[in-house]
Amino acid sequence: MLDHYQIQLTRLLEAEQYGEAKALLRFLLQVRGEERRNYEEWENLLTWLNMAFPDSETSEEDDDGDEEEKLRQDALNPADHDEAYVRQVLYIMRHHPMMDQQILAIERAVHLRHEDVDREIIEWLEEEDVHPVVQFKALQCLRKRGAQGVLALERLGETIQVEIGDVPLTMNDFPEPVLRVLERVEASVEADDPTLPHFARELWKESLQFLYGTSAYKRLLQDDDETVDCYAAALHLTLLLTVYGSADEEEVRDTYGITGELRFRYEQAYRSLRQITDFHSDESGPEP
Repeated sequence: MLDHYQIQLTRLLEAEQYGEAKALLRFLLQVRGEERRNYEEWENLLTWLNMAFPDSETSEEDDDGDEEEKLRQDALNPADHDEAYVRQVLYIMRHHPMMDQQILAIERAVHLRHEDVDREIIEWLEEEDVHPVVQFKALQCLRKRGAQGVLALERLGETIQVEIGDVPLTMNDFPEPVLRVLERVEASVEADDPTLPHFARELWKESLQFLYGTSAYKRLLQDDDETVDCYAAALHLTLLLTVYGSADEEEVRDTYGITGELRFRYEQAYRSLRQITDFHSDESGPEP
């Protein structure tokens, strides 16, 4: 039943039915027998909703769906939003405790016609500690909005500079070496498991959102066969460990010709991808 309620809660938040979401959270907080971590997450989310949307409460008189239809129309007609809506989107983008809701707000911010939007996104990225994936989505948002300039950001422990106009919007926008790494891995794993190319693409896409602009990303762009082989081997090993939980590293290295002289460059590439896995582990935190 807990999974059912969690799915229902996610759907309510995605539909911006905040009053119903609050009511469900209050119900869940009355349930006994769940892990303490669940209660803490529900309490934090309810506190945030009460602060961000104090007037959103359910009412039996609202069952005609008018409010839900209005929200849907708002999403379809972003140019018509008033100052309050713009502020709400930006607030969710910066402060929502759920990453998927932040990303949804960023996607809506692309279409906002307000002079303060670019400035607020840039200040947020340069001054606050933003999750790398959310940060990358915000950079894409700025490019889609036509913003220009160089931003100084913190990414994976590095201070980097990013030119907004160069931020890739799709996988095909990445430089050739990035695409060659994926092609090498897809071709290698397809014979073993036809589902692995899909997982390889998703893993590589997520990895690039973390690594973009960092020293590891710049090493990848050296555009030589050896570098592509090293990153392909690192991606292949990470893929197998992610999907299956184990892998024969020596066999993977042999597949891509990672000889002794390439071992250091391969280890660098693998540590970069492993850093992303460790980042996810740190986010989850210790079990209570």
